[in-house]
Amino acid sequence: MRREDGCMIIQKILIVDDSSTSRMITKRCLEIAGFHGIEYCEAEDGLKALALLRNERVDLVLSDLKMPKMDGTTLIKKLKLDDTTRNLPVFVISSMGNDVTEGQLEIEGVAGVIKKPLSPEKITATIGVLFGPNAHANTDTEEDEILGGIL
Repeated sequence: MRREDGCMIIQKILIVDDSSTSRMITKRCLEIAGFHGIEYCEAEDGLKALALLRNERVDLVLSDLKMPKMDGTTLIKKLKLDDTTRNLPVFVISSMGNDVTEGQLEIEGVAGVIKKPLSPEKITATIGVLFGPNAHANTDTEEDEILGGIL
């Protein structure tokens, strides 16, 4: 879905990481970065992510690389080979970032790499490049809602 200005609206994000703590931190960083009013889905490995994507439509995938059962690189390859997910933007969140790894991921079709430790600023800088500012479904922040009730 796109806004009038042509920027894509993100309504649902899939977070793929074998660590539940990392998934929670990723979600919280997204919220702090302004991604309010969005539905979040989670998967603990590439196999579960593929199973989820058979039944759910998401606008964006954020995936770790090192995971059991199916790693992030294999997940990306499978997503890019499938006609239904080929154009799905995938960002990698990983501590494994180096020039060779990032170059290979770009060849595989990754939209961007966000290096750990994760922060709201890093999310804004990388996802914002592709989607533009305020790509989230709800542009109201919690602060706006609180101040709106006071003013």
